[in-house]
Amino acid sequence: MDLVRHLECFVAVAEESHFGRAAARLGMAQPPLSQRVQRLERELGVRLFERTSRQVRITEAGRLLLAEAREVLSRTESFLAAARRVRDGETGLLRAALPPDLSGETVAALLAGFGERHAGLELELHELSTAQQLDRLAVHDLDVGVVHHPCDVTGLELGPVLRREMGVLLSAGAAAAALDEVPLPALSGRDLILFPRTAAPALYDELLTTCARGGFTPAAVRHGQGTSFVKGLVLSSGAVALCPRDAAPSGQGDG
Repeated sequence: MDLVRHLECFVAVAEESHFGRAAARLGMAQPPLSQRVQRLERELGVRLFERTSRQVRITEAGRLLLAEAREVLSRTESFLAAARRVRDGETGLLRAALPPDLSGETVAALLAGFGERHAGLELELHELSTAQQLDRLAVHDLDVGVVHHPCDVTGLELGPVLRREMGVLLSAGAAAAALDEVPLPALSGRDLILFPRTAAPALYDELLTTCARGGFTPAAVRHGQGTSFVKGLVLSSGAVALCPRDAAPSGQGDG
């Protein structure tokens, strides 16, 4: 027995006090409606209506069960609505990842925009390198991520591309620090600080190739990721780092 449909028939007859009007409201013929109500009565073992040739009157048992029937129908509709939201991607859990070098302002803007557009969706956010994201995407442990390009995106669907302007991080006492735009040859003889190659191998190689083509071959390549650690290396050893301008340390008098 389709309990939900039978309860819909029961509630309609109870509210209309008339089988004909209830049938019209439900978009069905009257005989099938009467049969559904009768079957529901048999299943429940109680009489829901007193029927005469002139009127239909709900019984005391029917009145006691009417509120429960309405509650079941309400919860059913709520369940179906939730299922539709899940189907349409409007609710559920989204497993997402961002790279460690995004600025705090960028992360905050992304989260605020997500909350406004997908209020019913729970977000599980991770801080992962490009390589870690690609590994997790490959085994379906991650739904979406922001990765550094170039990288191998075989089998993935790409969204919008965010282009970030690269800058040079160097000590304030360096001659090139006074320039508005630093030519790569001006960095010759200095060590270069990059993120570990395992974090984004293709991007790592692309940066070194670009430096070489532009006239800068580092004396050595050193590795660091944390902002304070990289800044310490730059200030103490005269090395330089390449980083997106929106992720560079800011403030006056910081060296």
